[in-house]
Amino acid sequence: MYLSSESLLVILFVGLIAGWLAGKIVQGTGFGIIGDLVIGIVGAFIGDWLFPQLGLRLGTGMISAIINATIGAVLLLFVIKLVRGGGRWNSGWSRRW
Repeated sequence: MYLSSESLLVILFVGLIAGWLAGKIVQGTGFGIIGDLVIGIVGAFIGDWLFPQLGLRLGTGMISAIINATIGAVLLLFVIKLVRGGGRWNSGWSRRW
């Protein structure tokens, strides 16, 4: 499999936008560039796995990829929130003891 530099830029762009949108939806703020990027890319993997399992298809293109990744990232953040106890989010990923 060959991954061109344009493909890598598209993956990073979609991940960044999706992570930022998911942060806005779930928490009300983003997680910084690196946090948004990681959340968006992991969310894209979740969305790419989940939608075919449910028999759903959003289509093709950049907008559908962003929507798919955003939905996956929102699900990821909700699961993280449930695992962490469902309390309010602290600043970033840090947990205050």
